[in-house]
Amino acid sequence: MHTVSGGEVAGILVAVFWAILVSFLAVALARLAQTLRATTKLVADVTDQAVPLLADASTAVRSAQTQIDRVDAIASDVQEVTSNASALSTTVASTFGGPLVKVAAFGYGVRRALGARKEDVPAREPRRTVIVGRTIPAARRTKRKKD
Repeated sequence: MHTVSGGEVAGILVAVFWAILVSFLAVALARLAQTLRATTKLVADVTDQAVPLLADASTAVRSAQTQIDRVDAIASDVQEVTSNASALSTTVASTFGGPLVKVAAFGYGVRRALGARKEDVPAREPRRTVIVGRTIPAARRTKRKKD
């Protein structure tokens, strides 16, 4: 019979330890490989979805820029029309304002002159209206009594 010496036991223990270590590292590497495959697939899927989204976003930004340019052009046109309308209003007021004031003053003078002629004719007394069921306020009653 062969007895096992201390060196042989140590060699067997070292071999078992190395076998366990290599097995553990093989399992860890297999899991790491699975994780890397899943990560690679995930990155590929995200890339496949992100590229069209970025293209759509780029198109939307270009469209928004075009619309902003149009609004800016419209705003400048409105500002130009406003300044033109203001200038036209000022021109009309200065052109027709003076003569219209003169015509109005002339009309007022004619009415006043005709009114002065009618003053020679005795004025008719204004009609008084009686409202049944209403009393005259005290202030008006006292004025009538004093007359």
